[in-house]
Amino acid sequence: MRVVVVGGGIAGSVLAKTVQQFADVVLIDPKEFFEVPWADLRSTVELSFAERSVINHKEYLKNGRLITSAAIDLTDKEVVTADGCLIPYDYVVIATGHTYNSLKTRRERLQKFQEDNLKIRCANSIMIVGGGPTGVELAAEIALDYPDKKVTLVHSGPRLLQFIGPKAAAKAFEWLKSRNVEVLLEQSIDLDSISPTDREFRTSTGQLVLADYYFSCVGKPIGSSWLQESIVKGYLDRKGRLMVDENLRVGGLPNVFAIGDITDISEMKQGVLAQRHALLVAKNLKLLMRGGNDCKLARYRPSRTSARVSLGRKDAVVQFSMITFSGFVPGMFWPRDLFTVKTTKLLGLDSKQVYL
Repeated sequence: MRVVVVGGGIAGSVLAKTVQQFADVVLIDPKEFFEVPWADLRSTVELSFAERSVINHKEYLKNGRLITSAAIDLTDKEVVTADGCLIPYDYVVIATGHTYNSLKTRRERLQKFQEDNLKIRCANSIMIVGGGPTGVELAAEIALDYPDKKVTLVHSGPRLLQFIGPKAAAKAFEWLKSRNVEVLLEQSIDLDSISPTDREFRTSTGQLVLADYYFSCVGKPIGSSWLQESIVKGYLDRKGRLMVDENLRVGGLPNVFAIGDITDISEMKQGVLAQRHALLVAKNLKLLMRGGNDCKLARYRPSRTSARVSLGRKDAVVQFSMITFSGFVPGMFWPRDLFTVKTTKLLGLDSKQVYL
């Protein structure tokens, strides 16, 4: 039986790798590679990380088929791709998460890391727009590796890291401040009105920010626009996420599943949870293909896992329920390789190999 996986992020890649052992798998993704998402920021300032965290899909998808194209529609029988392919399925799993850059090959992705790294090294001042986990972690990485550079973080909200509690956010703010990062809260930058050559930027309150280079770390849209006229259009919530049941089926449809950030599951959107989604759906698909009864399907329980934000290589701020820790001690529980070894092993690969 054929399983079509749409989306080659952490959830889709882990699922495709697992299911290829017992099904005819087709992975549809606009890019030829998978990258460990939580290693992106470290890869920007430490290029050796990129070599280990960007992996061609074909390295782990030995028994499946890769279609390098974007999905544009879903019918009750087929996935339609941008290049005109109609891919029939017995089961389909939607894992398109968030929209990302348009880079197609691993070489192009590594080149982009090199370009960003060079711009950071050559710049005297850097502006980061967005005070969520991506913006905070990038500011921390740059401030730690390049303490002589002027780093300004501009955030539209009243505090950083609005997805976690104010105490944890305050600790992250103080850490950045202690590393001479200037944080401008309740201010925004009109990214549509600036060009790559600009060196002067006005915030929404009129404050002038001087920067040789800037990074946009604002939230990316949910990757569900291709589903708005599909068979699952009635199961998209107001945020564009797919409504799934406890078996991670979309709207209870018997052969349509969704995993990762595109789901409406009430939990923090984290890579480790996307992996859990993938493994649970793989288990359910195996059961269904063997004629198992629906009542025996594995049920997903939303996680109450901790929230964690890295502050450079050694420090972190961590929130467990109502308890917050920061500094070196919570940083000890996050390996220096950012779980890249564990993730590549999950894909059945040798973490020391360079995937060309």
